[in-house]
Amino acid sequence: MSEQSATPSIDLRSPHGARYAVIASRWNATVVDALVDGARRAFAEHGVADAALDILRVPGAWELPVAAKHLAASGRYAAIVALGCVVRGDTRHYEHVADECARGLMRVTLDSGVPVLNGVLAVEDQRDAEVRAGGARGNKGAEVALAAIEMAMQMQEWKKA
Repeated sequence: MSEQSATPSIDLRSPHGARYAVIASRWNATVVDALVDGARRAFAEHGVADAALDILRVPGAWELPVAAKHLAASGRYAAIVALGCVVRGDTRHYEHVADECARGLMRVTLDSGVPVLNGVLAVEDQRDAEVRAGGARGNKGAEVALAAIEMAMQMQEWKKA
């Protein structure tokens, strides 16, 4: 059974005036840079001008939630995309970082009301990361960028209601 990427059936033109932030870890740079490139392309293809997209770097996945919290509190962004890569090793460090990063990003979303999309890969090995960062399984950075646009559109609609 093949894994399918989410192909939206709605028009994903970014809402007029929407700004987005991409927070990316510097750890596992080769993979994360590919995720950032995928996100940047997806935003551009869906009407987000380069000037409406801020790319910020943090040391690793552990730091993504606090950066997301700061950006969400600024009120500048319609949605925030968090990108990183945590590869399983020989210790439980992998679980601590991946699980707490995901929990922290969700907490920022729920506490702030600003969608924070989790594009942090939690993978078994480098090959798994590569197939999700532009390989056979697509590009998770592009997928979460599309989800960010969709959520920004939905949030805008909810404000009108």
